[in-house]
Amino acid sequence: MVERNGDDYALYLKGVFADDPDFRGAADNWAVEEVQHGDALGRWASLAEPGFDYMACFQRYRAGYAIDIKADSSIRGSRSGELVARCIVETGTSSYYTALAEGSAEPVLQQVCRLIAADEYRHFKLFYDHLKRYLERESMSHLQRLRVALGRATESEDDELAFAFHVSNEPAGTEYDHQRCIAGYMARAMGFYRQRHLDRSMGMIFKAVGLSPRGRASQLAARAAFRFVQWRQSRYARALEQYRPVLARAA
Repeated sequence: MVERNGDDYALYLKGVFADDPDFRGAADNWAVEEVQHGDALGRWASLAEPGFDYMACFQRYRAGYAIDIKADSSIRGSRSGELVARCIVETGTSSYYTALAEGSAEPVLQQVCRLIAADEYRHFKLFYDHLKRYLERESMSHLQRLRVALGRATESEDDELAFAFHVSNEPAGTEYDHQRCIAGYMARAMGFYRQRHLDRSMGMIFKAVGLSPRGRASQLAARAAFRFVQWRQSRYARALEQYRPVLARAA
């Protein structure tokens, strides 16, 4: 659902970078690949689970969740901040699809996720290259970049993913509950991560905020991040248990 919504994110980015034709062109190309990711995953899900109507679910998603496509400035405070945030998003998706590919026993899903993970890593480089260009004209300290990175990372628990889980996994007519749906998504998704995935992710995050991606600090941060992921996954799994009777009645 989120990948398929790439067109709207491109409109947002093109509004933020309205006078930058190079970036606007890159955003258009990026959106094409994002939509392809969503369609590939949606096609796989439709084959894996007969009766799953990918496009009907996506229309429900679009009807219930929207971003500001008419924005003319970044919600991150600057264009450099926006590009740091985009680097964090691509870091998360690249690591997640890598973890999902390695954790799945289904060969087609493995291949799809590997290809998407490679695209997401290229997207990280795309946004990072533009970030370097903007840092030459905008003043943004390492601390400011770190704050943006941390802020964007915590947004993974907002309605974007929770509502996508809702429309994809719960019967139409089931009332949306953020806490239930974010628990349903995170309890499953976080279980695929291993330490090596956090090692790579933390290196990319450190690079985006202007720190050494392979230093001692990055290694320690990656270990702490993995322990945090394990802790959060266990909490979400426990929280999910209280909702099982509700989901059983809805089904």
